[in-house]
Amino acid sequence: MVVSNLFQSSRPVTINWTPWSRSKQLASTFAYSLNLPQNSSVSDLCFRLHRYNFNRAPSIKAFKSVLERDVVEEEEMTITPAIRISERKLVVKNRTILTGVPDNVIATSASTCGPVEGVFVGAFFDGSNSRQVVSLGTLRDVRFMACFRFKLWWMAQKMGDKGSDIPMETQFLLVETKDGSHLDESQTVYTVFLPLIEGPFRACLQGNANDQLELCLESGDCDIKSSSFTHSLFISAGTDPFATITDAIRAVKFHLKTFRQRHEKKLPQIVDYFGWCTWDAFYQEVTQEGVESGLESLAAGGAPPKFVIIDDGWQSVSGDAQENVDASETKFPPLARLTGIKENSKFQNKDDPAAGIKSIVNIAKEKYGLKYVYVWHAITGYWGGVRPGGDFESTVKFPAISKGVVENEPTWKSDVMAVQGLGLVDPKSVYRFYSELHGYLAKAGVDGVKVDVQCILETLGGGLGGRVELTRQYHQALDLSVARNFPDNGCIACMSHNTDALYCSKQAAVVRASDDFYPRDPVSHTIHIAAVAYNSVFLGEFMQPDWDMFQSLHPAAEYHASARAISGGPVYVSDGPGKHNFDLLKKLVLPDGSILRARLPGRPTSDCLFSDPARDGISLLKIWNMNKYTGVLGIYNCQGAAWNSVARKNTFHQTQSNAITGFIRGRDVHVISEAACDPDWAGDCVIYCHHSGDLIRLPHNIVLPVTLKVLEHELYTVTPVKVLAPRFDFAPLGLIDMYNAGGAIEGLIYEVKGGSRLLELGNGYGGEGLSVENLSQETVGLVRMEVKGCGRFGAYSSVKPRRCTVGSVDCDFVYDSSSGLVSLNLDYMPEEGQTVHIIEVEV
Repeated sequence: MVVSNLFQSSRPVTINWTPWSRSKQLASTFAYSLNLPQNSSVSDLCFRLHRYNFNRAPSIKAFKSVLERDVVEEEEMTITPAIRISERKLVVKNRTILTGVPDNVIATSASTCGPVEGVFVGAFFDGSNSRQVVSLGTLRDVRFMACFRFKLWWMAQKMGDKGSDIPMETQFLLVETKDGSHLDESQTVYTVFLPLIEGPFRACLQGNANDQLELCLESGDCDIKSSSFTHSLFISAGTDPFATITDAIRAVKFHLKTFRQRHEKKLPQIVDYFGWCTWDAFYQEVTQEGVESGLESLAAGGAPPKFVIIDDGWQSVSGDAQENVDASETKFPPLARLTGIKENSKFQNKDDPAAGIKSIVNIAKEKYGLKYVYVWHAITGYWGGVRPGGDFESTVKFPAISKGVVENEPTWKSDVMAVQGLGLVDPKSVYRFYSELHGYLAKAGVDGVKVDVQCILETLGGGLGGRVELTRQYHQALDLSVARNFPDNGCIACMSHNTDALYCSKQAAVVRASDDFYPRDPVSHTIHIAAVAYNSVFLGEFMQPDWDMFQSLHPAAEYHASARAISGGPVYVSDGPGKHNFDLLKKLVLPDGSILRARLPGRPTSDCLFSDPARDGISLLKIWNMNKYTGVLGIYNCQGAAWNSVARKNTFHQTQSNAITGFIRGRDVHVISEAACDPDWAGDCVIYCHHSGDLIRLPHNIVLPVTLKVLEHELYTVTPVKVLAPRFDFAPLGLIDMYNAGGAIEGLIYEVKGGSRLLELGNGYGGEGLSVENLSQETVGLVRMEVKGCGRFGAYSSVKPRRCTVGSVDCDFVYDSSSGLVSLNLDYMPEEGQTVHIIEVEV
């Protein structure tokens, strides 16, 4: 057997490791020749030898003969990687994903990156260049979901079934296959493609007209070139889509060692409170007086914000001097640049100008009880950067936009930033810049920053080491400054959807999930909900996605508000002062300003991952999340508008029907079993419908139909049923007038009592059909719950409770025997010194 056929042979083989151990010097030589680490495994080298052009490494022949001599054929062991390139095919768990893989594409085992099935992919080129594109093979007859950048700043989702459907600037690709030989044909395999950072190059995916999947590599600097890449793409696979993605990102983290995952980062406390942002209320005309009026009107209506984001409009900026320029000849006014780190005159108190922004910070915290104040700034200081000639060694640089971005967003050719340039602080001085800016803000009592315009860095790397290096330097400086000045990790990343930034993110724990909420753009609202959900599949592995502000009096307010409630991220509005819907806000906000936040990033259900709820005319979008003891499902009709690949912008399109019917089931909440308090749980759930108030018990795998028109939605609380004894079942729901009712339940204990023994005798119980009542003197079970907040509390019980108590005091309750709904009122927030109510239900 020859080495080049090692992975094509159908006969079992093993590797004799002894000569390998004896030949360390030879091993190092070949590892170097193949661009492998010197401690690479034999399988890594065999894989590379199989894909390598032997003429390029003069010592390959000698090593080949040594290796051939020590390949021992054995019947009892087979080396067959689950993911491999074989016979010019990418094979994943015996499913062929790509065909016609070129010979210059190579694969390297990911065995050193933890217990994950995957390979790294790279390619060799004939010549060096700063931009390289290689076909990875033909992709057909699959279903995929891609997250791609339709703008420089933002990603959106795209679904398809062949290579030509994959947009340029695809940064995440999930492929579904159902056929195969060694697995049951009904079992789905999910393959995730993650284009990576390799050295100074950043990779992305794209399709071409021949259905080929292409890998594009760019340095962002015409002087930084390469012809060989080994770890530019990671491919992994599994049978659980969400676990497969998490495991793949973890393997990439072990390989790159440049970022941390969401669960490893400190979440700032703003995510657990209701907030207000000044942007849509004032835009850049925000003033200190405006901020105070907004805080006052929200607090007066019973929805007190506990954090505020003072958005763009507080800084000291001005445009460049326009000497001897005819205004009629300029398309844009001068692009504003930062002139200093302090606030502008709008935020200087007339009675005490020296107090600066500290004045409104003190008012917010001392007068209105806010816990946190954030302010906005661009990663480069301002939209036009920092004005040259100051203390931070900035120079005007003109963005060089990558081909893929320009293809998707042609308006960049004439954008004001591209035309007038941006004042970029020298990377060597950027930590001092951030440290002085953030130090000034922290001293004034500011708790964090929303750092915007982040993707612009990728366009400014020419002459500075390239896009990856410039991004890395800026983010390292930003992370250090945030850690030093804002101990609650107060940072929101915004306009930051490029992998240059994601793969160097060690500190920031909150990221804006999509393009803005646009109150005046009717085409944007269904698009927004779809985009935040699908983008969170990828972004949620790095940070907690922030689904953006909204306005509570907007025509689509309920649509947006319900989505924010199940997003798992911060909840905040951008209402103008006095323009609020407090009935809606009270479904989000408790009287103390806290919210009922779900535990994970909200994401589409597994059966929605590859359907297109914005374009296909037949699909509803289902979004799932988890609380401690319940799940939550949001169902949305997002049809009728999407990014138009021809017009290169978001547009309306004709829908096939006025309303769409879909189906929900308990297991749509992907990890609902984690909320079950019984190891033998049978899969039955109760589902509470927020709008109708209906409570339905759904046996395992039984579906419930849902019909919605465009811009309509529904929310469901989903709770596993606990069987206390035969016909004695219970499931808590939470504060059922809140959008995320189950988020109120902080503790849950079931206790089976002696009355359950009477069931064996058949005595002491009355009722027919669904209605059962315990008429004996013995309690069958006791349910003890810890509940935060106040309002109407609900639970499911298959029998009428004998007794309900709140804080050991008997309370009135209502029982609906037709549905099993038990409800009682929590009239007040928990008493001072306590964080929860103790509710006990006896059955």
